[in-house]
Order: sequence, then structure tokens, then C-alpha cells
Amino acid sequence: MKASVRFPVSAALLRRLAYTSIIANVAIVVTGGGVRLTRSGLGCPTWPRCTDESYTTTPEMGINGVIEFGNRLLTFVVGIIALAVVLAVLAHRPRRRGLLPLAVAVLLGIPAQAVIGGITVLTNLNPWVVGLHFLASMAVIAAAYALWKRTTEPDGPVTPTVPAPLRTLAALTTVVSAAVLVVGTWVTGSGPHAGDQGAARNGLDPEAISQVHADGVFLLIGLSVALLFAFRAVGAARAARAAGVLVAVELGQGLIGFVQYFTHLPAALVAAHMLGSCLVLLATLGVLWATRERLPAAPPAPAAPTGQRVTAAA
Repeated sequence: MKASVRFPVSAALLRRLAYTSIIANVAIVVTGGGVRLTRSGLGCPTWPRCTDESYTTTPEMGINGVIEFGNRLLTFVVGIIALAVVLAVLAHRPRRRGLLPLAVAVLLGIPAQAVIGGITVLTNLNPWVVGLHFLASMAVIAAAYALWKRTTEPDGPVTPTVPAPLRTLAALTTVVSAAVLVVGTWVTGSGPHAGDQGAARNGLDPEAISQVHADGVFLLIGLSVALLFAFRAVGAARAARAAGVLVAVELGQGLIGFVQYFTHLPAALVAAHMLGSCLVLLATLGVLWATRERLPAAPPAPAAPTGQRVTAAA
């Protein structure tokens, strides 16, 4: 007997929820950056409580406590959205292969982020832990993107849309994009926006590590431009559009990065750069997804008529 679903979820609603999860996870990266940029990283000086006596901020902690505690509350909002996605996946009919593991990964990634965030507080904003917290957020965003894309696809086999060398180039571009994000956290850890006036920095030379980061960005843009022209050359229109978006996002992000460096890292530009990092990640994944497509699932084999016996040939 088949289990019934009291509240079935449409495919359109499932896609919207998955997309909302992406937006929510990007938003909390930006608000987390706001905590650091306003020097509110230790606005709640302990974790999981805000103070030794209270889970919430107190008037004595001022605006910094409000900002940090507010960001902690946003984690619950993001978690509720992720839980809603999991429930929607379970309620959707017909069941979609591969959706549940991705939805659960996003849901579990959010408390994992919270724990890493707590460790950053308990280690007095250790810059290496702060960087890990950011990268964990990027991983959750990547999982949320994969889930959303999966909701837009049928359930058949995956087939490539571009030749194998270009798929390899797209994969290499993705690796370089990830490396640029990692080095970017090192740049942040060496700079002035520590999240608190007394927080330590990572000890790297800001000018030297910024140059390494810039070199990585140049490499990434070069690879992306190469992808754009290569996709056009083989007539892969969808992949070429995705590569064009990636190049545009990278150029915008690079411009923000250079301006913030030469204007001594104003907080507004640093926040915009954090948002840009999320957009670069999403655009990179968009290129990767555009190098393949999933075909419709094969229809189920017709059932044998009732009362007839199917016999094997001798």
C-alpha cells in the first residue's frame, strides 16, 4: 500500500524554496561580514550563550552585542528555510532521485557553520578559524546551488554538452576559483578588519599575499575568457552564456577588489567584495553545470496485463 502525502508540494514550489535557500545562505555571508566590519565579532563574547549568564544580548553590550546576536538569530532563519526544503523534498511526488541527500547536506551544513562560528568566538576571532567559517559558508552555498539546479532537471542520465577537453578546462577553472576564495581568506586575515579591536591577525604580509591573490584572479579571468571563446567555437551556446556571465562577474569583483585595496579597505567595499565572492562561486558553478545536461528519464516499462503469465523462452 502506497503512503499518501497530505500536503503535496509542486515542482515549482520546490524550485522556489531551493532558490530561496541560496539567497538566504548568501545573505548570511554578507551579514556575517557586517559583524566583522563593525567590529562586533566579540559583541557576544562567548558561545553558545551571548554572555556567561544570558543567551541574549544585554543593554550593557551596546550596539555591537545587538549586531552579533542579530546575526546569530539569522542562522535560525536560514536553518528553517533549509528544513522547509527537506520537508518539501519528502512531500514532493513523484520522488526525485538525488534531491534528499543535497537537501540534507544543506541543512546539516548550517549547524556546522554555527559551531565553527562559535569556535571563532571562543578563540577570540582567530583569523584562520574565521577563514574556515567563510569557506564552510561557501560549501553550503555550493550544495544549495546544486540542489536548486537539480530541481530544474529531469531524472535521466547526464550527457556532456561540450567536448571532453573543454569539460576539463571548466573543471580547472572551478578549482582555480576555489583557490582564489581560499587565498582571499588569507588576505582578509592579514588585513585591518579583524572583527574586534584586540583580535590577532594571521601574520602574513598583507601586500605580498594580496599580490598572490591578484595573480590568482588574473589566472581565473584568463581561464574564463578562454572558456567563453572555446564554447563559442564549438557552438555550445548555453555554456558560452554561462561563461560570459562568469567573466562579467569576475571583472566586477576584480574592480571592487582593486578599488578597495587602493582606498585602504573601506567597509562598504569590503562588504560588496564578500557578496561578489558568493556571486563568483555561483557563476563558476553555472559554467560547470552548463557543460552537461540531464536527459528525461526513460518511461517505465508497461506492466503485463492482469491474469497473463510471462514465461521465459526455453
